[in-house]
Amino acid sequence: MTPPRKILLLFAHPTLRRSRVNGALRAAVEGLPGITVHDLYANYPDFLIDVEREQALCLAHDVIILQHPFYWYSTPAIAKEWLDLVLEHGWAYGNTGRALQGKIFFQVLTAGGDALAYSPDGSNRHTIRELTLPLRATANLCHMRWLPPYAVLGVHRGLSQEALSQHASDFRRTLEALQNNRLDLARVAEQELFNNDLANLLGEE
Repeated sequence: MTPPRKILLLFAHPTLRRSRVNGALRAAVEGLPGITVHDLYANYPDFLIDVEREQALCLAHDVIILQHPFYWYSTPAIAKEWLDLVLEHGWAYGNTGRALQGKIFFQVLTAGGDALAYSPDGSNRHTIRELTLPLRATANLCHMRWLPPYAVLGVHRGLSQEALSQHASDFRRTLEALQNNRLDLARVAEQELFNNDLANLLGEE
């Protein structure tokens, strides 16, 4: 039997107290066995990232997830700082950099605009998958197995408590399925977004 995957959730939100959606997603998986929620802003308020500690955390987990609000088509500043410092040449990439080889990597992001806004005809002119290509390229360079972003869109239009609870439940079930090897990752990789056809991917249809 394949052992459960260990998941590292790198949480990057500078104003968590005001984050209704990211907070709910995080709360849904916090405390689950085998899932480490690692709050970058809480651990490094001065941005002085402990590279050795972060690299050890990466090595100890099979899945690395970067959860963040989608600020200016990118990540909050500390996530970029983490990538710049932790993914060192010779460790994560380069001729001898194979530390992350085979690990699963994807983003969990929230955005104010809805699916229409993130389309060729929408206000942003590009899809979420297109706008996150730099992190896909990063995963490729570091020999990781990239999966498309898990995105909760339209948050600025307001989500009902029922919708928010459903998003949180979906996220929890997704990570549990990923842990226990109950997802066809090849099918996931073909999706525009990880959670576009979640019920089908989770075998609930």
